[in-house]
Amino acid sequence: MSKRIIHWFKQDLRLSDNPSFYQATKEGEVLPVYILDDVNPKKYTIGAASKWWLYHSLLSLNKSLQENLYVARGNPKKFLQKLIQDYKINAVYWNRCYEPWQIERDTKIEKYLKDLGIEVKSFNGSLLWEPTEILKKDNTPYLVFTAFYHRGCLGKNMRPRDILLKPEKIQYVKARVENTHVSKLNLIPQNEWYKKLSKYWKIGEEHAHKNLEKFIENGLSDYKEGRNYPAKNSVSRLSPHIHYGEISVNQIWFKIAREGDNVNTDCFLSELGWREFSYYLLYYFPKLPEDNLQKKFDKFPWNNNQEYLQKWRKGMTGYPLVDAGMRQLWQTGYIHNRVRMVVASFLVKNLLIHWRKGEEWFRDCLVDADLASNSASWQWVAGCGADAAPYFRIFNPILQGQKFDPEGEYTKCYIPELKDLDKKYLFNPWEAPEPVLRKANIILGEHYPLPIVSLKESRERALLAYQHIKSQAS
Repeated sequence: MSKRIIHWFKQDLRLSDNPSFYQATKEGEVLPVYILDDVNPKKYTIGAASKWWLYHSLLSLNKSLQENLYVARGNPKKFLQKLIQDYKINAVYWNRCYEPWQIERDTKIEKYLKDLGIEVKSFNGSLLWEPTEILKKDNTPYLVFTAFYHRGCLGKNMRPRDILLKPEKIQYVKARVENTHVSKLNLIPQNEWYKKLSKYWKIGEEHAHKNLEKFIENGLSDYKEGRNYPAKNSVSRLSPHIHYGEISVNQIWFKIAREGDNVNTDCFLSELGWREFSYYLLYYFPKLPEDNLQKKFDKFPWNNNQEYLQKWRKGMTGYPLVDAGMRQLWQTGYIHNRVRMVVASFLVKNLLIHWRKGEEWFRDCLVDADLASNSASWQWVAGCGADAAPYFRIFNPILQGQKFDPEGEYTKCYIPELKDLDKKYLFNPWEAPEPVLRKANIILGEHYPLPIVSLKESRERALLAYQHIKSQAS
């Protein structure tokens, strides 16, 4: 009898350039398995928007696998044990994940399976460089992105691994039909709020590659500058495809690199480098989603104002660029990257609300919610992370809107109640003369909220708070 191998799908929902799946198909018959683990993640169980994406991604994957994907929900250890017995499995292969809870779980499962006499192999299918490969000369991790990327990643001829083709021939271990229905995972809630997302996204491996091609054709040549303008098509929108592994970072890296060495390709590749850095930080600092990397921020006087938090979540702060970003998040499961920084800065600095509250909301609402990137980026904006933005760098949502959405296309798209307002006052409507507001059919406080805080006063409060922890640390 030929070798029977489980390939355990996790965040690698694709057939091409999938090291574990590729190796399994070379060595024997494959039972493709996906187990929705709702036991081990505890508070890091995936959010509602992510579940919606995952459901459609698994449907696409199952179709690519000719409906041979075994799906289950629960503790993977229990299901793997059952599958090994039921299907006479000899080996279990997977691509590694780097969230702390997954490392802990998979380490235990690997030992358990090996004790049963089952062969276990794991592969790197989701990062360009393994975190353990990149250390300073004193064998400590990098804490500054530029040094990590240029010296650690690019400075040692550490070329990312070559791309693997989709297996030409796959011999399946046939799962029972009733175990291949993705609907049994109950990923889609009864409340049909998610239907609004479907008009913004096409999901799965095929669409991931189409989106990459579209970005190369339409956005890459202007990426370095254009990515700052939320109304432009200069960003890739590949992040959810990357998170679920519908396309590998290696495939993207080499495809972009083939476009030539210039400021736009270099800038985009460095953004892939930032993703690597986020996973690197999470690997070496597993408390990243919980604890400030800079310990002086442990004494920061955060404001637990629930009313402010709710208004920020709903896009009702009275600052149009902030509100447009938060409404884009709710309507589409995504926020343009520059606007992400603006809304995050507003929460942690102007409202003085803990960055973890923002991280938690993003994790529930983003289709590209990624524990490493989300945690590292929130800490960066808050000023408490590795290589963080200086705390006194506080984004001004008025100036940011005027500079990066000068015609108001993005803002008016998500705040239609301001669509007729003169663009001179679009980002500061409370300063518009009464005749201008009347002409635009706007009554502030009724059609659109007045600002919940003063930018000047809230900025001063934030800087005083920072000086307080700085003086305590010195």
